[in-house]
Amino acid sequence: MAGRAQDVQTLVQRMARRYQRTNASLGDSLRELLRSAPTAQTPLRGVGNAASLPLDSDSRLPLIRAEQLGPSVPLVLTPSVRAVLEQLRDEHRNTDRLARQGLTPSRTGLFTGPPGVGKTLAARWLADELKLPLLVLDLSSVMSSYLGRTGSNIRKVLDYAKSSPSVLLLDELDTVAKRRDDMAEVGELKRLVTVLLQEIDDWPASSLLLAATNHADLLDPAVWRRFDLAVKFPLPGPVELEEALLHYCGNEALRNTAFLVRILKGSSFADAERFVMTARRKAALSNEHTFDILLSMGQERMTQMNHAERLQVALDLVQDGSLSQRGASELTGVSRDTIRRKQRADQEQHA
Repeated sequence: MAGRAQDVQTLVQRMARRYQRTNASLGDSLRELLRSAPTAQTPLRGVGNAASLPLDSDSRLPLIRAEQLGPSVPLVLTPSVRAVLEQLRDEHRNTDRLARQGLTPSRTGLFTGPPGVGKTLAARWLADELKLPLLVLDLSSVMSSYLGRTGSNIRKVLDYAKSSPSVLLLDELDTVAKRRDDMAEVGELKRLVTVLLQEIDDWPASSLLLAATNHADLLDPAVWRRFDLAVKFPLPGPVELEEALLHYCGNEALRNTAFLVRILKGSSFADAERFVMTARRKAALSNEHTFDILLSMGQERMTQMNHAERLQVALDLVQDGSLSQRGASELTGVSRDTIRRKQRADQEQHA
């Protein structure tokens, strides 16, 4: 539990010896577990490959990192994006059914969109759903100071991921797959794109290659054609933001999610999570209610909203009892008379 894998292995070895005398099958199972269990250095061991992670020949640093998948996290996405990911998952879960029709599952997927909208989380979700190791390309290690070796590094990474079923995520793909007509790039980087395209073409159906970029416009046009599917991750809308906010708040009871959705309009999931977690930490240290902290933090964001938007925030807070008209007026900067008139007009309209 303290992160000392060797202590756990020692304990399992002792258990295997102890149970060998009274329960031979259990002892054998424990020994097999020790032989096949993946480690940080050999993440693919449990799926039939005991090779260690590939290293850069200069720095001797790992070229990829194997992410430890913890408890499943809710994947909040627009319905269209979720549908594509679920089909991709189902294709890899049902390869036999596809094979009977002469088909193979989608081998590669390109995720595009601004930062913090769920691209990396989607890769983790797919790996967890498929019960496969998630390998993430460490671009800072792959980009060798000797550019001629960068192509070799990428081949090492892709060959390693191909060797056994896994999910490989090429994060920030634009770093290595820039347009080859970009005159600012040296010839070696252009050759690197060619290497990458060749490797993608040879990708096996037994593994899943995913790539993510925040700058789709920088990618070489040929890169787009190599991927079986391209998924654009938009900024979350009101429905997705509300679902995510309820998750970020945990057991904290929110009196008004509409208020948060309005002030966080145009934010990414990552920005919304950062906003809520900052409020929860402040509340824990001050013994105040999280929603009261969120109100005060939201007041700063409302300076960027127009009068109509601030009026709607005030109405939301008054109508559900979160604040009085005076409190809503002080928070939003909208006069009490304006709030009162708008409330009366809305009531007459509904009547």
